[in-house]
Amino acid sequence: MKRKSHLWTVSALFLIGLAAVALLSPFFLNFSFEEQDIASRLQSPSTTHWMGTDSLGRDLMSRILQGAQLSLATGVLTALVALFFGTSIGGIAGWKGGATDRALMRIVDVFSIFPSVLLAILLTVFVGRGFTGILLALGLTGWMQLARLVRAQVMQMRELPWIESARALGASEPRILLRHLLPNLWTPILISLAFQIPTSILSESFLSFIGLGLEPPLASWGTLAAEGFRAMKSYPHLILFPGGILFMTLLAFQFLAEGLRVKLDPRDASRLQLGGSG
Repeated sequence: MKRKSHLWTVSALFLIGLAAVALLSPFFLNFSFEEQDIASRLQSPSTTHWMGTDSLGRDLMSRILQGAQLSLATGVLTALVALFFGTSIGGIAGWKGGATDRALMRIVDVFSIFPSVLLAILLTVFVGRGFTGILLALGLTGWMQLARLVRAQVMQMRELPWIESARALGASEPRILLRHLLPNLWTPILISLAFQIPTSILSESFLSFIGLGLEPPLASWGTLAAEGFRAMKSYPHLILFPGGILFMTLLAFQFLAEGLRVKLDPRDASRLQLGGSG
């Protein structure tokens, strides 16, 4: 248990540090992510270019940190989109029940028929490439599991005594949902989002890897990995660094999500207390 606690802490510190370095990179790096220097193309790591340069002489470290901004932002914003749709649809379905529940769950079932990555590819084709297109495509394919989770939790809690007491005291349905139910849903929601973020980052990286992601000069880790894959035999640093930082980030999110699950277990009924109805 102590080892898992350490992994949770180290992962959180790694992700916070990565986000901070990515945001502050323009202030301490000597090269812009889009600055080309053909004379310095395809250089190995050195004291001048710590992670080497790409085929156009651009500093790889600058591009990886710029990609970190886009990849992390995609993961977080996609999770927020999933939070909105999943919580809204799942909450209404679980609270209303009956025909409303069946209709909304059929919508969830229709979206769930298609593999999420395939659906994201189709949406990207229609919406268009770019950060907004990727965000919409992944956001509209990542909310179904959360909707089912919220629906199940609401259906379980709506019959609890303190909810019945709120009804008896004349509380409106929106007040009950927002003031009494939602605070008790944050535990499973946070755990779900902690797993959703790395899934979104990996999906965005895959879309960029196959050429449906961001357009140049912007680049995510998937774009950089695709560029490095084509030259990995001659210049392995081009795929080693972006692939390595992507792997470490996904692993850190996994440890973080597992740590949250252990600390905030949604199956712990003792967390559904009357105090949440205050």
